[in-house]
Amino acid sequence: MSDFANRVWKATKKIPVGKLATYGQLAVTIGCPGAARAVGNALHQNPYAPIVPCHRVVKSTGEVGGFADGPKKKIALLKSEGIEIVSGRVVNLEKFLV
Repeated sequence: MSDFANRVWKATKKIPVGKLATYGQLAVTIGCPGAARAVGNALHQNPYAPIVPCHRVVKSTGEVGGFADGPKKKIALLKSEGIEIVSGRVVNLEKFLV
């Protein structure tokens, strides 16, 4: 695995239950602002789920974004952690951001 992917997974692992980060936030956290898409690509390759909870990363618009097991599974996981989602979008995103 690349150093970049390992940094993404390490940062993602720190997102607590019931909280979210955006792809852009993670990019900034690992020192690569503007690399939100690359963060998404690294998370798509995450071999450590659910230890690395990639389902807790969403788009800056509040849309849930992609997930290896599909968006319905991601939404179900997020709802089980208390995240409010309507029509594929997090309600009041700021409330849930780390």
